[in-house]
Amino acid sequence: MEFRFEAVDKCHGSHVILQSLTLQFAAGSVNAILGESGAGKSTLLRLLLGLDWPERGQVLIDGIPLQPAARLAVRRQIGYVIQEGGLFPHLTTLGNLALLPRHLGWSRERIRTRAAELAQLMELPSELLSRFPGELSGGQRQRVAVMRALMSDPPALLLDEPLGALDPLVRDELQQRLAALFRTLSKTVLIVTHDLPEAAVLADRLLLLHEGRIVQDGPARQWLEQPASPFVRRFVAAQRGGLADALSGQGGGPDAAV
Repeated sequence: MEFRFEAVDKCHGSHVILQSLTLQFAAGSVNAILGESGAGKSTLLRLLLGLDWPERGQVLIDGIPLQPAARLAVRRQIGYVIQEGGLFPHLTTLGNLALLPRHLGWSRERIRTRAAELAQLMELPSELLSRFPGELSGGQRQRVAVMRALMSDPPALLLDEPLGALDPLVRDELQQRLAALFRTLSKTVLIVTHDLPEAAVLADRLLLLHEGRIVQDGPARQWLEQPASPFVRRFVAAQRGGLADALSGQGGGPDAAV
């Protein structure tokens, strides 16, 4: 699935979030969106899902402009993981995973088979499928959130700060699992994060938003060696040690074995 923004402007009241944004995400690519708080990272995802609309310009999916009437159909083709997972506490793990498949008319057997496949893929013990979110650890809940987004095998996956609430050890473990997953599934992936080393582990292409525009776009090493502006240089310097570790493979960089 290919995403494209054409001259997109987006405002919240008088505050400009995105300015004349023209941007393309190729089918099957893995991309990380970074920036300060309020830079518009989550807004990009919301525009792709039809949860927000631009004041000017258009959003295209596989070359077709997104229209209000097509929102639900588009959302069913895009897996979406929100901050802290967003699992329903009154449903078991399997119940959370079954929400969209039941709506699509899947049988119980098909749902259970797909849930078991994803549990194996995400290294989640199968016995946890019968537990409620409150009975799972933070890392387990995030694995379930990713599994839920993948249940219908969508061609694209959007993740909004999926690891931000986890402790460092669990976060590092999940970074490695997700990095391997993204490269195995060949889906179009957009992941929002404020953590530059994490982005270097997870994505091949990193984009930095600042004042409504993309100010750096390329692989992590380019950020380190060829920052495009003083702002990019400051952004990298604030996390330079972690980025260098990620690129060297000490933090599981994009070319490290997983």
